Amino acid sequence: KKTFAEVQAERLEQAERTVLIKCPSRLNEKKLLQYLSSHGSIKSHFFFENRGIHALVEFSEKNSIASLQDAVGLPSSAEHHVPFKSRLFTLTLKNPVSQAAGETPLHLAPQSHLPVKELIQKLCHADSISSQMYILLKEYQLTEENIKLRFLACSLVRDFACAYFPDSTVKPFGSSVNTFGKLGCDVDMFLDFHDTKKHAAKVRKGPFEMEFQMKRLPSERLATQKILSVIGDCLDNFGPGCVNVQKILNARCPLVKFSHQPTGFQCDLSVSNSIAIRSTELLYIYGCLDPRVRALVFTIRCWARVHGLTNSVPGSWITNFSLTMMVMFFLQKRSPPIIPTLDQLKELADENDKHVIGGNDCSFVSDLSKITPTKNTEALDELLGDFFEYFGNFDFRKNSINLRKGKEVNKPESSPLYIWNPFEQELNISKNVNQPQLEKFIAMARESAWILQKEDKTQRTINKEPWGLAALLVPFGKHNPNKMKNRMKGIGSETIRSLLDSLKLNNANTLQKAVGK
Repeated sequence: KKTFAEVQAERLEQAERTVLIKCPSRLNEKKLLQYLSSHGSIKSHFFFENRGIHALVEFSEKNSIASLQDAVGLPSSAEHHVPFKSRLFTLTLKNPVSQAAGETPLHLAPQSHLPVKELIQKLCHADSISSQMYILLKEYQLTEENIKLRFLACSLVRDFACAYFPDSTVKPFGSSVNTFGKLGCDVDMFLDFHDTKKHAAKVRKGPFEMEFQMKRLPSERLATQKILSVIGDCLDNFGPGCVNVQKILNARCPLVKFSHQPTGFQCDLSVSNSIAIRSTELLYIYGCLDPRVRALVFTIRCWARVHGLTNSVPGSWITNFSLTMMVMFFLQKRSPPIIPTLDQLKELADENDKHVIGGNDCSFVSDLSKITPTKNTEALDELLGDFFEYFGNFDFRKNSINLRKGKEVNKPESSPLYIWNPFEQELNISKNVNQPQLEKFIAMARESAWILQKEDKTQRTINKEPWGLAALLVPFGKHNPNKMKNRMKGIGSETIRSLLDSLKLNNANTLQKAVGK
């Protein structure tokens, strides 16, 4: 498998050769491709729905885009326009009636996942819990088309950044590229100046030394704020389809939030956050090592969302990142382990893999072929049941979760849930989680373990009730909220009362609102 850096470079180069075209609702696909082919060979294309039909078209050569831009006219409406010529175009038909002849229905690439109710119905037709988990993964994971669209969004933002910083790049990080992103997730992107640093590191020859004159500022943070402020203004004032631009410059990590209407993504732009990028690559490696890793993570995340354990609004809930780290830790604890610890990955690192960021050692191997495949052959359904069993009985009062060592460690402080940041070892990535939320997670884990243990294969076809994973994705206590009481020993009585009250609510959405309150 390719390294994370190789995949990133390949995708970014691909995006540079790509355009996005808003199309009429009735269109002859063959004629459109013939028209575009007059500017150069087309390598790939697809259509998708987002406030109308759009076509993403990837040319074989970058200079084909310049040829197309030369042939494109300015908007004909009477409104005033900012004269920035991007790679976003609108296509109209000169003679709609005659040109619509011979059209065939366009195949539209999905940009969102199945609603949970439809997913449950689909899961009921599977032949095993393991199959159900792979079906969920297939329905929720980012598609090839959606990934291309994400890199294009970054590439379009880069076009603005390059006006000021020609050597800069804009790259996605986080869920868009770590192999754990689900359809519909936001695009986290960062402005990277590493090419500038490489330029500075070149060996100087000759009797003279020369350097650029640059604006001096008292801190890197101030430079980041100024850069993002200007790029944010550019996107707001000149960026086609960039709306709701918010500059959040006083946050711990300054960023610009905006909606990118042409692709349909909510985007967060920051300046190179090196540790976040290392975390992204670490998860990419874990996701590539064994197919069970991603299937288990997607299943646990979906389960957590259904039961109101996670939420898109920041708060005292467990985050998707914390949940993912809990799954990784669980897989490190298997016998034999399914994935290696971070310390083991560090031992395999060579000189090129060495990264020390702000005094933190962030080194680990990037070449996947150097990592010995696991000898563990456990089935996914067994892993799912054991995950709930393990964390349903985990001693959270005493122990913390440490992926670097792959074992429980005494908690350094009293946070209800303590998960060591893999790289910034003094930080707890789950510090936001409060005691009631942790206790709710434990209760749900115990209930899920119990449901899977009593699973009766003979009853699947007789009762036609959701079974296996499908049963876990139905809010618990919907029909009988009292059935959980006996499986909640050791949980605070006040939390049980509020939990049982919340379980009487009719659906997952009102449950989420109740958790928020």
